[in-house]
Amino acid sequence: MLRLDRASAALGMVVERDEPGEAVVSMRVRDDMTNGFAITHGGMVFALADTAFAMACNALSTAEGEADAEITVAAGADISFLKATRAGQTLTAHARRRALARRSGLYDVTVTDETGDVVAEFRGRSFTTRRAEPGATG
Repeated sequence: MLRLDRASAALGMVVERDEPGEAVVSMRVRDDMTNGFAITHGGMVFALADTAFAMACNALSTAEGEADAEITVAAGADISFLKATRAGQTLTAHARRRALARRSGLYDVTVTDETGDVVAEFRGRSFTTRRAEPGATG
């Protein structure tokens, strides 16, 4: 999934772990990712958490090796920002599936800084579509 994700690549995100129901993604905060207060823009933290969420949601079909695997998308998400960070710091998002019922899922993502302090907590709600992953052949 991430191989086609140009937005995450442009932000310099690195996949540390990609397993069914769980993913870890990291990102070094650059100067151009900060807001007018010289702290990491909340949208950047959200983007990191959202990418880990997407990886955890879609790893199952990738792991099963299905050429026509259905894609899972966000149905909604909320985030709570708990600690400010700055350029030069590395943020890590750890996504975990909490519940899966038919085509709907619930995932929690914890974003930490390089010291392990919690920066944000994200909760994502997923929906599995009947669409195949782009580029899939069946």
